[in-house]
Amino acid sequence: MSNDESERRLEIIIDAALAAMPPRPAPASLEARVLAELAHRAALPWWQHSFAAWPRIARLGFVLLCALLAGLAFVGGVWAVHDLGSPALGALSMPWARHLFALVTVAGELARLVPSHWVYEGLAASVALYAALFGLGIAAYRTLYLDPNSQVT
Repeated sequence: MSNDESERRLEIIIDAALAAMPPRPAPASLEARVLAELAHRAALPWWQHSFAAWPRIARLGFVLLCALLAGLAFVGGVWAVHDLGSPALGALSMPWARHLFALVTVAGELARLVPSHWVYEGLAASVALYAALFGLGIAAYRTLYLDPNSQVT
C-alpha cells in the first residue's frame, strides 16, 4: 500500500470520527463578550464605521473634499514652480527658504529641458524593473519556502 493510499484511508477514518462527535457549544463567557462587542459596535457613530457604511451624502462630500484638496495641491505646485522668479522670493526673510525656493526654481527649469519621451521611457523602464523585482521575489519565495512535495493548485 502506498503512502498516499494510507493517508487517504486515515483521512476517511478521522473524518468519520469527527463527524460522529456532537458539536461543542461556545462557552457562556464567550457568547456574552461577543454580544457585548456587537452592541458596542452598533452604538458607534457613523463616522467610526467603515467608509462603505457611511451615509451616501457623507461619502460624496468626503470624495469632493479630497478632489478639491488634490486640485489645490496641484495648482499650488504649479504656481510654486512657475512663479518663483517673482518678487515674493526676495520677500522671504529666512535664508534656508530662499535657498530651497532657488533649488525648486532650478529643478523646474531643468524639468523643462528634459524631452517628454525621456520621461515616458523612464516610467516604462521603472514599471519593467518593478515587475522584474516582484517576479524575482515570487521565484525566491517558491524556491526557499515552498515544499517541493506539496501540490499547489
